[in-house]
Amino acid sequence: MLTILGVTGPIFILIAVGFAAVRGGALVQSEIRALGVFVINFALPALLFKAMAQRSPGQLLDVDLLVVYAAGSLAVVAGVLAVTCLIGKRSLQDGTVLAMGMSVSNSAFIGFPIAQQLIGAKASASLALYAVVETLIMLPLLMTLAELGGKSGRHWVLVLGGIAGRLLKNPMFVAILAGVAFAAFAIQLPLPLARAVDMLSGASAPVALFYIGCILAGLSLKGMAGDIGSIVAGKLILHPLAIFCVFLLLPFDDSGLRNAAIINAGMPMMSIYPILGQRYGKEGVCAAALVATTVTSFFTISFLLWLTGVG
Repeated sequence: MLTILGVTGPIFILIAVGFAAVRGGALVQSEIRALGVFVINFALPALLFKAMAQRSPGQLLDVDLLVVYAAGSLAVVAGVLAVTCLIGKRSLQDGTVLAMGMSVSNSAFIGFPIAQQLIGAKASASLALYAVVETLIMLPLLMTLAELGGKSGRHWVLVLGGIAGRLLKNPMFVAILAGVAFAAFAIQLPLPLARAVDMLSGASAPVALFYIGCILAGLSLKGMAGDIGSIVAGKLILHPLAIFCVFLLLPFDDSGLRNAAIINAGMPMMSIYPILGQRYGKEGVCAAALVATTVTSFFTISFLLWLTGVG
């Protein structure tokens, strides 16, 4: 148990510090947004670039792990849409917003700091893999389904084209592509630039956790208990269970990476979930679910760590 607390304790302490900073008046809303911009546009892209650029071309991505993680995440989406739309008779957009909260983890802000303590140097490469699944597969698919489920009347080709355009401007996506190019052609950054990238990437985990705490301090839980409970259970239980089941079907040799992938699936949803939900008028339930999932994850992550043998 002490080992588990040693892994999870620092994570939630930094989140609590961010929470206290906002509640205590040390930070205002504009300053919080600046932290998020720094992490998403600079620190995390630097980390992803470094993770990809330092690997040999044959080691850029573990294809087997990518297939497992993508298959498990897509299975969650399919299951949620089946239950919500076919059985619950709700709209495709409603079902997609719920599925978005259950199938895309906060791999960068919470999953990566935990993975660093579990698998060490492999954590950065794993983060790049999760980012590929989330950025290139899950979010484009989910956003397309949500747009199609709305009443915009736009053709699916136009919808997908708009999403692709935004994707090409995403700093994390660009960083992954740049890192792959540097690795493929064995390009080395000049020493001053390499050290700057190191400094930025090293700041990603602590600043991201502090930022999560700041965000949580500005949210409140009100109503919508049914959807919130479903999202919490789906994200913290169904998603890691789906990844585990896919591992049973597709055996994987590296137990450390396997356990890390299952644990990453058990992270809370991405912190931009309320921002994405706002586009479809669902920011309230998304924000409330983010709070509830993050608080509950303190216990479920500890349980997953114990279950996979860390404790």
